[in-house]
Amino acid sequence: MKGFVIAAAIASLTGLGLSFELIAAPSQAEKSTAGKSILSGQGHARGAYLAQAGNCSGCHTAQGGLPYAGGRNLSTPFGTFITPNITPDRATGIGQWSEQDFWKALHEGKSRDGRPLYPAFPYTEYTKITRQDSDAIFAHLRTLAPVAQNNPPSTINFPYSFQPLLSLWRAFYFKPGVYQLETAKSKEWNRGAYLVQGLGHCNACHAERNPLGATGGDKLGGGQIMGSNWYAPSLTSSMEAGSAGWPLEEIIQLLTTGISSWSAASGPMAEVVRQSLQHLSKEDARAMAVYLKSLPESSPRLRAAAPALSEQVQHWFQRGAKIYEKHCQDCHGISGQGAPGIYPPLAGNRGVTMTPPVNAVRSVLNGGYPPSTAGNPRPYGMPPFAQVLRGDEVAMVLSYIRNAWGNRASLVTTAQVESSREGIHYR
Repeated sequence: MKGFVIAAAIASLTGLGLSFELIAAPSQAEKSTAGKSILSGQGHARGAYLAQAGNCSGCHTAQGGLPYAGGRNLSTPFGTFITPNITPDRATGIGQWSEQDFWKALHEGKSRDGRPLYPAFPYTEYTKITRQDSDAIFAHLRTLAPVAQNNPPSTINFPYSFQPLLSLWRAFYFKPGVYQLETAKSKEWNRGAYLVQGLGHCNACHAERNPLGATGGDKLGGGQIMGSNWYAPSLTSSMEAGSAGWPLEEIIQLLTTGISSWSAASGPMAEVVRQSLQHLSKEDARAMAVYLKSLPESSPRLRAAAPALSEQVQHWFQRGAKIYEKHCQDCHGISGQGAPGIYPPLAGNRGVTMTPPVNAVRSVLNGGYPPSTAGNPRPYGMPPFAQVLRGDEVAMVLSYIRNAWGNRASLVTTAQVESSREGIHYR
């Protein structure tokens, strides 16, 4: 089924012509040389690729700020985390860190002084990264220009600021461990699994979190993005963003350009594609696609019931149809068919009918824009309607779209639209 969906993936280094083998754990020889410098040209080039593939600058760069100098706010239900400066400045960055310190942060979730880190830094996924890749990323960070920038401390709400509780959380929900090869699978499949599960930390967004902020393993079953009024759809359900039924080349195209004939990336995923995924090597993009396509189908997420077609509901749809005709039809077509490669279809669109409808609401309010990439340098986008349509009008037109041309989904309420407009999370 075609859809305007968010997919997820991430990358590594084979496109640079560097050899790489997945290893279950560092050898004794690797441990003995862990403190030695690897600031060679090859180590730096490899690390630069890995850092871009992992989108490290995405979190460690504030809007309008210098790359990797930190200062970006990450709002969560547990407080606001301020990302640290990871340039090699000795006073305010990681200039005094060693390779072992950096590895400890990624693999064990501990800072240089031994303090446990909060999982806003996704070490729960990064623990799967190999020591070689950790050292290569560190080598790259050491070559950056030092930026003297003191960032404000994070503001963590009580009782989550009580450190012993963090240690208890880690005991329940975190177990360090480098990615383990599945010997029954191909090398390419393992490569994709390593990238999705580890460096790509896809599960950090595409998984439901419990009230304590822990995910349920590498299920990629979809979930509200913490601190963001966006829903990252399931990558294992054909009702959302599962790609098991897609041609492999369509998955690769979506990951590396942000669009395909089957879908388009928007919202936070568009940023990931623009900053990171478009730079995947051909080999890594294919490995990611092979792994994502292989994910077994999961049970569909519980969906709110589509409305009975009462006289009141049909009147609501009629008003929505008029709004659609005025503002949407020129691009998306009289039957919601869209324009291939330009405007996504709305008929049979998984992104339109998902529960919750938050992504569709956000797209109407704020506009929908695929990323600008080398493979799609001038993407067509949808303008924002936040200043054009009232909340009830957005609710009407989306309710109509979600129930037209064979679509069937729950109504969108005015309260949901206004909550999204105000940045309030809803389900």
